[in-house]
Amino acid sequence: MSDFPTSAKAVIIGGGIVGCSTAYHLAKLGWTEVVLLERKKLTSGTTFHAAGLVGQLRSSANITQLLGESVRLYRTLEEETGLGTGWKMNGGLRLACNEERWTEVKRQATTARSFGLDMQLLTPSEAQELWPLMTVDDVVGAAFLPTDGQANPSDITQALAKGARMSGASIFEDTKVTEIDVQDGVIKGVKTEKGYIACEKVILCGGQWTRAMAATVGVNVPLVPVEHQYMVTERIDGVTPDLPTLRDPDRLTYYKEDVGGLVMGGYEPNPIPWALDGIPKGFHYTLLSSNFDHFEQLMELSLPRVPALETAGIKQLVNGPESFTPDGNFILGEAPELKNFYVGAGFNAYGIAAGGGAGMALAEWVAKGEPPYDLWPVDIRRFGRPHFDTDWVRTRTMEAYAKHYTMAWPSEEHSSGRPCRKSPLYDTLLSNGACFGEKLGWERPNWFADTAAGEEAKDVYTFGTPNWETAVAREHKAAREAAVLFDQTSFAKFTLKGPDAEEALSWIAANDVKKPVGSLVYTQMLNDNGGIECDLTCVRVRQDEYYIVTGTGYATHDFDWIERNIPKGLNAQLVDVTSAWSVLSLMGPRARDILAAVTNDDVSNDGFPFGTAKTIGIAGCPVRALRVTYVGELGWELHLPVEYATTVYAALKAAGAEHGLIDAGYRAIESLRLEKGYRAWAGDISPDYTPFEAGLGWACKLRGNQPFKGREAVEAQRSGGVKRMLATFTTDDPDTVICSRSTIYRNGTRVGYLASAGFGHTLGKWIGMGYIRSDDVIDRDFVLSGDYELEVATQRIPCSVSLAPLYDPKMERVKA
Repeated sequence: MSDFPTSAKAVIIGGGIVGCSTAYHLAKLGWTEVVLLERKKLTSGTTFHAAGLVGQLRSSANITQLLGESVRLYRTLEEETGLGTGWKMNGGLRLACNEERWTEVKRQATTARSFGLDMQLLTPSEAQELWPLMTVDDVVGAAFLPTDGQANPSDITQALAKGARMSGASIFEDTKVTEIDVQDGVIKGVKTEKGYIACEKVILCGGQWTRAMAATVGVNVPLVPVEHQYMVTERIDGVTPDLPTLRDPDRLTYYKEDVGGLVMGGYEPNPIPWALDGIPKGFHYTLLSSNFDHFEQLMELSLPRVPALETAGIKQLVNGPESFTPDGNFILGEAPELKNFYVGAGFNAYGIAAGGGAGMALAEWVAKGEPPYDLWPVDIRRFGRPHFDTDWVRTRTMEAYAKHYTMAWPSEEHSSGRPCRKSPLYDTLLSNGACFGEKLGWERPNWFADTAAGEEAKDVYTFGTPNWETAVAREHKAAREAAVLFDQTSFAKFTLKGPDAEEALSWIAANDVKKPVGSLVYTQMLNDNGGIECDLTCVRVRQDEYYIVTGTGYATHDFDWIERNIPKGLNAQLVDVTSAWSVLSLMGPRARDILAAVTNDDVSNDGFPFGTAKTIGIAGCPVRALRVTYVGELGWELHLPVEYATTVYAALKAAGAEHGLIDAGYRAIESLRLEKGYRAWAGDISPDYTPFEAGLGWACKLRGNQPFKGREAVEAQRSGGVKRMLATFTTDDPDTVICSRSTIYRNGTRVGYLASAGFGHTLGKWIGMGYIRSDDVIDRDFVLSGDYELEVATQRIPCSVSLAPLYDPKMERVKA
């Protein structure tokens, strides 16, 4: 083919809505040397049989913003390209049919307000006025989002493709990619049935084919195909073109208007995985056989809501496989395993809603080397070791699919695929009453039941005070008054080693790591805008070696960030040593007494000051002891080879018996850290926020002339001021449960929302942390001078504000 390109700036593989949207946005950014390759015809994979609902509200502000980008694009795309899209902004209704669901909906309305969306709460009769065909006998209330809508998936994709061509991108159908050419870890191009295209960047938007194709170049994309059905009816009297989309989560179903009829589908509790042995060759523009027996459960739930369905003619029961992920969120970003290899896939049946915004975000990621804003909930680097196993991925994904419309309980844990990764102490802690949670496959004790007193180690979920709160209060009290022991083996741990380790880490870390051996440094790692990419601890264990500790869920992300930012030419190697080390965190005012009883090493304040680390002996084990805390008390993290874990644990428990030592879990850590004002990455701090906005400017080495990534941005902010500031809020009403995403009002004006929240048992108050925002530069006086309220489930509650830690602000207990 004379017009077939031999080179391109970037090649997009996959001609569904996400691939075409990415091509459209890249071309709009001036990337005219972009080639999109589709093995068959555009939309012939999953897009052509998508239902086409476009909702916006998610639990993340940035993902909500991304879906809002889809709406903004779809409103103007038809005018721009001259092709119809089927876009209708007819709004979206969500029903609540019991008091708990109504609480959830009211919280969603507050979340919408926090994120700047107009979500209106309606009575059942008001909802019925918008959707006359439904019965509302069991409806408690409803929410209406006027800017939601629907689109024709194939039409909108073709319009995006035309828009991409209009801006200079090239699109080739019937062009199968046979190989992604990678040489010595570098992308060189793609091989197709029509010829070779040299390129530096590949963007894989292959839907349910993505996992298999990415695996050919060593990239892991955790998604699996699942059968998803919806019914299309003939015309029904009363169905008008402006009928809103309708979601009825208590009946697991959704509805939208379609040429005078209805589309009705849902998310059944027993999903059917598809293509367990791989997607059949030649599968395109193909539907699966309709499974009326399996769909019957949704029909039975829908008929009482929409009686007209009982007599409506059925055009088709569409059964099309779609890609779903283990956590129900889609997958975007540059693969940590291969530079310049990007992924946009796994859209969990809302690819049309996300397609416009996802293409925008992915295009900017490719063009500028970073996303337009923090996209951690969908970042490919949120996955880890368990996600390499397709059987595990499928097991967890089936649970996520089944929970699509179930209640989103606070602190809810997954139950499938467990246990997977276990600390050596798992069985011991289980017998001690541990109720485990899971993160990145790791079993982690959340709280401990007093089984002798009849407590059951089982979570009972609620929007009120949960059943574990008594146990958490007990553990919290012990941490403040005696001592507790946390098993934190799941921490991600790396070593950075080599003759240039100091120089490399000094560039990546915002704080000063040029410290003597034995020094411990808490630091952020920043992007060029000053945003916080990592929040972790570095220990200098040798002149040429650092030991780095970060959160369990950030193992892949933080490793990738550090490794890719080691300056070229420096001799420093990063190694993940997570599985080699167990961690026991001994915390509380009696921690020194306990530690002194099991070691001959000097653990006095003079002999072992705060912010230092050294190797001590306990029960025949060389223990790397770090004097650091995340709970605001005297304490040590004890890092030790895994084979010693049970022995050292037993020694500590025996020595601690007379000092009131008890086991404690992660929910107590959350309560304790909120009282102390310690930040949590991916909540209170993220790539969208800088150290000076987060109250962490003290951790930036700005006094000297040491260069570090992001320095120019934070220096400019130090001199120019900030327009956002992280503050802590408390309420005096212990019965009103404060939750994250509650709206912050200052002097009656919305100024932000809570990033995290919980109950502080020492203070006896609910605590929230969130950013106060302004159009102008703000300072401490501005923050402290206002009158504040929090909106929780649409109710406003007076609150107090603080910029200082609520507990031990002078660090006297930590440094005792």
